[in-house]
Amino acid sequence: MMNRKFWPLGAVLAILLVCTLGGSFQLLAQQAEQAPSPARPQTQTAAPQTQSATPQTQPATSQTQTKPANDTGQKQPAKAPKTLENDRIFFALPNYLTVEKASKLPPLTTKQKFKAVAEGCFDPVEVVFIGIQSGIGQADNTNPTYGQGFVGYSKRFGTAYTDAIIGNFGTGAIFPTLLRQDPRYFQRGKGNFFFRFGYAAMRVLITRSDTSGKTQFNFSEFLGNGMAAGIANAYHPEPHTLASNVNVMTTQVGMDALGYELKEFWPDIHRLLNHAKHKT
Repeated sequence: MMNRKFWPLGAVLAILLVCTLGGSFQLLAQQAEQAPSPARPQTQTAAPQTQSATPQTQPATSQTQTKPANDTGQKQPAKAPKTLENDRIFFALPNYLTVEKASKLPPLTTKQKFKAVAEGCFDPVEVVFIGIQSGIGQADNTNPTYGQGFVGYSKRFGTAYTDAIIGNFGTGAIFPTLLRQDPRYFQRGKGNFFFRFGYAAMRVLITRSDTSGKTQFNFSEFLGNGMAAGIANAYHPEPHTLASNVNVMTTQVGMDALGYELKEFWPDIHRLLNHAKHKT
């Protein structure tokens, strides 16, 4: 099982390359977004004209009644879309539990946590991704006790998929519910590349509390993946040693860290691709 570490190391290099490209083009995307900003004062000056014209045709009492209704109506619809939005990474990988351009949101319910994790785990693209990962492991003959052929591949796929399901439910639903921690990733979106890269990497250690919203140690990350490593002894081939359990746990934590990096920089890459598409 120790050979399973080679896949995360190769993925690290790929993610670093992607994030570097995203960070280098980030300034171009920001300049493109800030270009139309001089036209905003025209829309702001036009608004008072429409507001000043309304008192002539409508009583003042109707304005006082509609404003509170609009205020309360704007808060409620903004809750749900940001929690279940799925901006797929590279237009393929499921990307639930990611929050963009919002620093505070109401806590998720237990049902929302389990639903978001289940939709990510059983997404067809996730199954294909783990299937490719298992194929790479079979080509490299990692852990020869699995064997080769269809039987060997099915064992690799089954163990990898089970590890992912147990780890994801443990870190994203079970322990966040028990410990009242927020499993969502709140994108930073500001600062230079290295600052944002460090912020994303630290999310495996730091998370938010459901009750207070303050940062705290991410117990859910390590307890959830620790649970997955312990249960893995029931279906992983022997030997069942402390080193093998630590290997399963560190592999899952490493994959979560890479996932946070993708969640942080994917919106930048997405905007860059859209900007290049509109240019052409």
